[in-house]
Amino acid sequence: MKKLTATLLLLSSTQVLANEVNVYSAREEQLIKPLLDAFSKDTGITVNLITGDDDPLLERLKREGANSPADALITADAGRLHRAVEAGTLQAIQSTQLNQAIPAHLRDPANQWFGLTYRARALFYNPAKVQANELSTYEDLADPKWQGRVCVRSSSSIYNQSLLASMIAAKGAPQAEQWAQGLVANLARAPNGGDRDQIKAVSSGQCDVAIANTYYYAQMLYGGDAAQKAAASKVNVFFPNQRDRGTHINVSGAGVTKSAKNKENAVKLLEYMVLDDAQRWYSNTNGEYPVKRGIAASPELQSWGNFKSDALNLSVLGKNNAQAVKIMDKVGWQ
Repeated sequence: MKKLTATLLLLSSTQVLANEVNVYSAREEQLIKPLLDAFSKDTGITVNLITGDDDPLLERLKREGANSPADALITADAGRLHRAVEAGTLQAIQSTQLNQAIPAHLRDPANQWFGLTYRARALFYNPAKVQANELSTYEDLADPKWQGRVCVRSSSSIYNQSLLASMIAAKGAPQAEQWAQGLVANLARAPNGGDRDQIKAVSSGQCDVAIANTYYYAQMLYGGDAAQKAAASKVNVFFPNQRDRGTHINVSGAGVTKSAKNKENAVKLLEYMVLDDAQRWYSNTNGEYPVKRGIAASPELQSWGNFKSDALNLSVLGKNNAQAVKIMDKVGWQ
């Protein structure tokens, strides 16, 4: 990784005594630790990492309150980041570097969280059963022609809640409900498993098209698991809504906790994560798209083609979450 600037390396006398930063991360250790190790090497700041599932980590942060040792929270999906804001666990920070690197719609308007990478919630289809020109929009998946042909994970998935929240923003709640009802009517099976399982279901012929995050597809296709690679290689990716608002995207992101005892080091860590080399590492290693302007995605992701992404400010996803969940319950999305 490139060295941080001399300005970023300046530490106050208080920080010298506690030259560390404590991170709660909902990202798996192998997806974050190499970058944190590089940060420690380049800055001399020790990173103490605790990993766990998203919701339990947030509950822990809430329970610990002002006594929490956490300085930074890293998690996936703007919906979860919004929950952290609503719970009063994050604080606003001022960073010119973060604001310049990250487009406004990929960060909290009040500067309490910042997107570090993004992924698209795309369509994955079996080319033996579906032609690309048969696909168009998320909305089209509610058409009766797809009856018994669609796979998607459960309504408890924050990824699906955020997708529906984005549709509420774009179309209004009545049309979003109509779409959700049509989608449920077209499912090939009851929602089951994670995004990788939806892609596997398309590969095995259980359904013809699925909704999943590109991040999982990339890890299956280019990772070391032979069975997952074989499954993903039978499936193609399609980016919907290219003629209107664009494909729905979401972020992995981070914020500085309200309890932070090492606030300056936490800010430095977030700034480090949007340096050019860090953004390239994320894309090349984890199969995610860089948020920083001017940084190209990995060659593997570029091979899928460019796509137009929805420019909705992702904070709206959190604000519309409760309404999205209510609609899912109403239409019987399990």
